[in-house]
Amino acid sequence: MLLLRASVVVALFLESYGHRQGLSGWLLSGAGVLIVALSLGYMTPVGALLALFYHGLIWLNLGSGNTGEAILVCFDALALTLLGPGAYSIDGYLFGRRLLLLPPR
Repeated sequence: MLLLRASVVVALFLESYGHRQGLSGWLLSGAGVLIVALSLGYMTPVGALLALFYHGLIWLNLGSGNTGEAILVCFDALALTLLGPGAYSIDGYLFGRRLLLLPPR
């Protein structure tokens, strides 16, 4: 999970840095806050979903260099959205690990 979060953060950073001339200051500062939050594991599912929308916004407005890379980044962020923060995160510390017990049939 830590590596999955790191890959989304690196993709978000590289996308922001690569298109920094075409983006407004609000988008760049929002991406910076999102990078820090995802790095620390705070609000990970929401942050990963916002990262997915951020990538989509950049690709729709400024274009994507490589379609395969864009699809990979989308699947990466979507997987992080669905899986959550993991054990090494602020969310993991705040909410703890939970054991799911299914009732017998």
